[in-house]
Amino acid sequence: MAKIDDFRTMTVDQLDDELLKLKKEQFNLRFQKATGQLENTSRVRQVRRDIARIKTVAQVKRAAAVAK
Repeated sequence: MAKIDDFRTMTVDQLDDELLKLKKEQFNLRFQKATGQLENTSRVRQVRRDIARIKTVAQVKRAAAVAK
Protein backbone atom coordinates (compact mmCIF):
# COMPACT_ATOMS: atom_id res chain seq x y z
CA MET A 1 0.00 0.00 0.00
CA ALA A 2 2.93 2.34 -0.49
CA LYS A 3 1.18 3.81 -3.52
CA ILE A 4 -1.64 5.42 -1.50
CA ASP A 5 0.96 6.96 0.82
CA ASP A 6 2.72 8.43 -2.21
CA PHE A 7 -0.55 9.98 -3.37
CA ARG A 8 -1.23 11.44 0.07
CA THR A 9 2.10 13.29 0.08
CA MET A 10 1.35 14.97 -3.28
CA THR A 11 -0.30 18.35 -3.66
CA VAL A 12 -3.67 18.66 -5.37
CA ASP A 13 -1.98 19.97 -8.53
CA GLN A 14 0.40 17.01 -8.60
CA LEU A 15 -2.55 14.67 -8.14
CA ASP A 16 -4.35 16.31 -11.06
CA ASP A 17 -1.26 15.85 -13.25
CA GLU A 18 -0.94 12.21 -12.24
CA LEU A 19 -4.66 11.68 -12.90
CA LEU A 20 -4.31 13.11 -16.40
CA LYS A 21 -1.33 10.84 -17.08
CA LEU A 22 -3.22 7.76 -15.89
CA LYS A 23 -6.31 8.62 -17.93
CA LYS A 24 -4.14 8.85 -21.05
CA GLU A 25 -2.61 5.49 -20.21
CA GLN A 26 -6.07 4.01 -19.66
CA PHE A 27 -7.16 5.32 -23.06
CA ASN A 28 -4.11 3.74 -24.73
CA LEU A 29 -4.67 0.45 -22.91
CA ARG A 30 -8.27 0.33 -24.14
CA PHE A 31 -7.08 0.80 -27.71
CA GLN A 32 -4.46 -1.92 -27.30
CA LYS A 33 -7.11 -4.27 -25.92
CA ALA A 34 -9.47 -3.53 -28.82
CA THR A 35 -6.76 -4.20 -31.40
CA GLY A 36 -5.49 -7.33 -29.66
CA GLN A 37 -2.08 -5.85 -28.82
CA LEU A 38 -2.51 -5.76 -25.04
CA GLU A 39 0.00 -8.05 -23.34
CA ASN A 40 -0.33 -7.10 -19.68
CA THR A 41 -4.07 -7.33 -19.04
CA SER A 42 -3.73 -6.76 -15.29
CA ARG A 43 -2.46 -3.23 -15.99
CA VAL A 44 -6.00 -2.16 -17.00
CA ARG A 45 -7.33 -3.00 -13.54
CA GLN A 46 -4.31 -1.46 -11.83
CA VAL A 47 -4.67 1.85 -13.70
CA ARG A 48 -8.41 1.98 -13.01
CA ARG A 49 -7.82 1.52 -9.29
CA ASP A 50 -5.00 4.09 -9.20
CA ILE A 51 -7.37 6.60 -10.85
CA ALA A 52 -9.93 5.92 -8.12
CA ARG A 53 -7.28 6.30 -5.40
CA ILE A 54 -6.11 9.63 -6.80
CA LYS A 55 -9.67 10.94 -7.08
CA THR A 56 -10.37 9.94 -3.47
CA VAL A 57 -7.22 11.54 -2.07
CA ALA A 58 -7.78 14.72 -4.12
CA GLN A 59 -11.38 14.97 -2.89
CA VAL A 60 -10.26 14.62 0.74
CA LYS A 61 -7.57 17.28 0.28
CA ARG A 62 -10.01 19.68 -1.38
CA ALA A 63 -12.58 19.16 1.38
CA ALA A 64 -9.91 19.81 4.01
CA ALA A 65 -8.88 23.03 2.23
CA VAL A 66 -12.48 24.26 2.17
CA ALA A 67 -12.95 23.40 5.87
CA LYS A 68 -9.97 25.57 6.89
